[in-house]
Amino acid sequence: MKKKFITALLCAAMTASMLAGCGNSGGGNNQETDANQGEDANAGDDANADADAGDDAEGASGDENTLTVWCWDPKFNIYAMEEAGKVYQADHPEFNVNVVETPWDDIQKKLTTAATGGALDTLPDIMLVQDNAFQKNVISFPEAFTDLTDSGIDFSQFGEAKTAYSVIDGKNYGVPFDNGAVVACYRTDILEEAGFTLDDFTDITWDEYLEKGKVVLEKTGKPLLSCQSTESDVIMMMLQSCGASLFDDEGKPAMVGNESLKKVMETYQQLVETGVCKLVNSWDEYVQTLTTETVAGTINGCWIMASIQSAEDQSGKWGLTNMPSLVGVEGATNYSNNGGSSWAITSNCKNVELAEDFLKSTFAGSVELYETILPSSGALATYLPAGDSEVYAEPSEFYGGDAVFKKITEYASKCPSNNTGVYYYEGRDAIATAIQNVVGGSDIDAELEIAQSTVEGLMEQ
Repeated sequence: MKKKFITALLCAAMTASMLAGCGNSGGGNNQETDANQGEDANAGDDANADADAGDDAEGASGDENTLTVWCWDPKFNIYAMEEAGKVYQADHPEFNVNVVETPWDDIQKKLTTAATGGALDTLPDIMLVQDNAFQKNVISFPEAFTDLTDSGIDFSQFGEAKTAYSVIDGKNYGVPFDNGAVVACYRTDILEEAGFTLDDFTDITWDEYLEKGKVVLEKTGKPLLSCQSTESDVIMMMLQSCGASLFDDEGKPAMVGNESLKKVMETYQQLVETGVCKLVNSWDEYVQTLTTETVAGTINGCWIMASIQSAEDQSGKWGLTNMPSLVGVEGATNYSNNGGSSWAITSNCKNVELAEDFLKSTFAGSVELYETILPSSGALATYLPAGDSEVYAEPSEFYGGDAVFKKITEYASKCPSNNTGVYYYEGRDAIATAIQNVVGGSDIDAELEIAQSTVEGLMEQ
């Protein structure tokens, strides 16, 4: 009875909250942001109302037993932080956590203003930072962050790639939180119609994916994949799957002569030209391709599962496995990441020892916490021990009875890390433009030269 109840909660949570949580708290990818514009707008109104009510929301707590935290999304990040407070209070009854709802855009603006204006005392004790913006912020404003390397937190208990987002010059500045591990989801009934099973798409290469996609398209009339034509998310997922980046170790653009990137773009071009990948114009159109049975599958951060599950009539018709790997690319794997965020302790924290112990005992040390927040929020952990818990082993009826939560946690542990640096978003935008032009008939090498020149120009400003 307990297992059935947990399973029902898990399915409901994934449908109601995971997109709002993992997506909205992701690493700044535009698909995630577009999907949550309405909720972010409301969150912004709530946060502004808090700010208008007084200045108490600004700055770290003055109480030595209270930590002030900035994060967004009441159903996901805020809920998780409040539950973490309860876990810590069990052994520290005098402890309190003061969570101030603050949309990510506002956190970024407040951080930038505080650091550039010499007003670090306006920062909270702890704040949530999008993973793809973490390195940029620490490199740009090192004085705003606390080095957690010697905090006693065991960072080896998280996926290596997830932890790497908040590592700068070998030092740890963040405690990993939500999971953005990439999953490949397929309509198993459509695959069966084409003569395939989910196993035929597990541990495969992109070349195999392309050939099988042609068969699926021919026999069912449905593409395997859909993507927003103006975004580079699939490109970036492919690139990270082999541990490659748009930048070198010194943060300089490394697009020209980047054989991994060129292979990625060639593969993407083939997917589109053969019809195996269907291009759409907006996030809403992308989600509709999944819920209206327009395509036979998708590849994205695990938070996409909530959008898929919004089509309740498709329960039991979906399966989940890992993504394809690139052929002929050194370091190629079947694993990547798209989205996620991590907790940072600011330099304005008045009780760093308390903040470190709190994070060490909860997000970096409590399986109980992750078991508590998963059913009602869909908050999948990157804390690896949670993947061995009974809750994470619960089967999902929607995904054919598979223990998808345990599987995704395992995927997170295998994802290669990549270098984001300061100009990650500028690089993404430049590649998004480049791939649109390539699909339109332009030469890949020429487009990579233009993309690199564009980013170099922005870096010189």
